[in-house]
Amino acid sequence: MDVEDADEYKEPCNQCAAVDWGISDEGRFYCRSCHNVIERTREVVDMSFTCNSNRISRISSQSRIRKTERGYVWMLCEGFQFILQNQADALLRLGVTPQFKDDVLCPLWRLYLQKSQQGYNKNPIRSLRFRRAALDSDTDMDSAVESVLSDNFTDSGSVLFSSAGSNAESSSDWLGSDYSSVGTSSSWKRSRSQMTMKTTLALIHLALVWSREALTLSDLLRLVKEGHVPYVTAYEELPEEMKLCGPDALLFHVERIPSHCSVHKEAQVLVQFLQLPPFPPIVPEALLHPAPLSLRYLTDANLPDELHRWVCVLMDRAGMADQERHTLDGGSRPDLPRYDLQAAALIIVTMKVMFGLDDHTEWDLSNKTGSHDDTGDLFSFRKWYKLVQAAFMKAQQRRNQDIARKQWKGQKLFFTDKRDRLFMTKKRRISENVQMCLKRLSSCPEAGQEDSGPSSFQFCWGDEYGSDGPSLHHTKLEKVVSLSNGFMTPLNLNYRHPPLRPCNPRTCVSHYPSIEPTLPRSFIWLLQLFSFMLDVEAWYLFDEVLEVERRIFGIKTPQIGQQLETRK
Repeated sequence: MDVEDADEYKEPCNQCAAVDWGISDEGRFYCRSCHNVIERTREVVDMSFTCNSNRISRISSQSRIRKTERGYVWMLCEGFQFILQNQADALLRLGVTPQFKDDVLCPLWRLYLQKSQQGYNKNPIRSLRFRRAALDSDTDMDSAVESVLSDNFTDSGSVLFSSAGSNAESSSDWLGSDYSSVGTSSSWKRSRSQMTMKTTLALIHLALVWSREALTLSDLLRLVKEGHVPYVTAYEELPEEMKLCGPDALLFHVERIPSHCSVHKEAQVLVQFLQLPPFPPIVPEALLHPAPLSLRYLTDANLPDELHRWVCVLMDRAGMADQERHTLDGGSRPDLPRYDLQAAALIIVTMKVMFGLDDHTEWDLSNKTGSHDDTGDLFSFRKWYKLVQAAFMKAQQRRNQDIARKQWKGQKLFFTDKRDRLFMTKKRRISENVQMCLKRLSSCPEAGQEDSGPSSFQFCWGDEYGSDGPSLHHTKLEKVVSLSNGFMTPLNLNYRHPPLRPCNPRTCVSHYPSIEPTLPRSFIWLLQLFSFMLDVEAWYLFDEVLEVERRIFGIKTPQIGQQLETRK
């Protein structure tokens, strides 16, 4: 029977042009000369299905048409909600208070869903959907959506934003009741309410500021880069029934971590978009206030503790000690402060006041200090520079090596088209083999660096083993200040700064690249040190330094060494 069916097929083989066909046990036609298998199949009678019915497969050169996979419609915001929850849980494991998630982030997310018309609305946007997991009926579809959204964030009963709370109580579910239609997300991508992975970090940053947690934006981004907070591979933690495929999957797939500037701008846009009420005041005791935050950065930079008193003097002069300046108010003060940059800029300006940082004054003061320092308790700029520079170079090299070793691809395969699965599998296998070869050739990480936990400090100063050098926190500033009429005044009477023109931070373009060749080397080095500590660009911190100088000195700067005085 097989020979007769094969003899009836007279088409030549596409590979060798021979007409010599055979039929395999599976009923597939193959060429006896080159063993090429074609799509043609033999008509068979299958008696194994039922005893009274026959299943007939007809000969066809076309591949079988697969039945469309039924599934339940997932909203895109549901995927971001899972990711947002995992990021919040990671922060809770690192020590953030539980109220951050239940009392702040959850109501903030609800308000975002309401403002973007994705939830808490009778007619939610229908173009934010993608179909994945298979369910049995439309009833299962509706119940699954409600259960996922209700179980994802716990409702503690507290309402942070009154508008979101009232709509939440009047709404029967998170996203409305109509989940029947399926559409593309192209219209949503063009709208103002676009949700991206960067938006999750902006929401978390706003929630941290509202909670007055001791985590600045630079701290949050460092935790993301070190992998303590999921971001690059956050899509791998989505439930199995929410496997992504198609163009919508690109929204959850990122290959780089956003910068401090971009996340801050995204958070600023959210403040205006959500029309948030006034935030809780940042009192001087709050760890986001420049007073305690600058003390933390002084400790990390191995600068004397006495310098903090002069930082507070400049803070008062600039009007930055007032809590209203650091409290976000959507109405009277809509600009979101950059708390970490402000504290670092205050320290840099204080160092310029005390030591000049003009490539001459700081070294002259170091020579005077060295000739009178018999006990080693006096602060010397030269000694501090040599000590910190050595640790700075090692830290830069260590960071570059960590970046080179970092795995930016997830363990699970990511593809937008199922037809690319085999190609991506082969590509992943080749990539893993190359990585194994490079690991054998490259040096291993230093002991203690691989499994080190998260820390708020970049350096470790002290006499113990493994530190970056001896601590200078106890040193005195006696040889850089003078006593006059019961007041302590800096010996440095000059202050160098670029032209302090009025500038709008939203529209002004940084002039740092053009004026960098004219700046003193000592000032540039100090700027790069604090830029490394905050993991920001040097021009970004330089603009904040100029803003602090404008607040302190205005357009014209007198000899400020005689004006900045503090009672001994």
